[in-house]
Amino acid sequence: MNKTFMANNQTMQHGWYVVDAAGVTLGRLATVVASLLRGKHKPTYTPHVNCGDNVIVINADKIKLTGNKWQDKLYHNHSEYNGGLRTLTAETVMEKYPTRMVEHAIYGMLPHTKLGDQMRKQLYVYASATHPHAAQKPVEFVVKAE
Repeated sequence: MNKTFMANNQTMQHGWYVVDAAGVTLGRLATVVASLLRGKHKPTYTPHVNCGDNVIVINADKIKLTGNKWQDKLYHNHSEYNGGLRTLTAETVMEKYPTRMVEHAIYGMLPHTKLGDQMRKQLYVYASATHPHAAQKPVEFVVKAE
């Protein structure tokens, strides 16, 4: 009789990937990175265990949005006070906080639980092409740019 393999924290190996976001559509990038963070690319994927790898996203300020999303896409933030709703367009968010759009898109595709919090800590987003994680020897992961 065959037994079903169930991964646990002791049996998991977390690798390192670097993803270049230059010229890649935001949604396409977010789905690929979220899948890497969850570990769905591994044959040992187990839904209730953090099977994912560490992912470094570089060139986050060079992502692509289709259509008029630079002017039409809105990001809302509320201070929890009356009248405290702040709304920014994607263009303004990219000027002020170049990594926030990528982080926001990826976070929305991860579970909103304690397990998702562990996965979020494995994501590193940088606006430039340099990152301080060379010692981990990350493997380049290519996302198709359409």
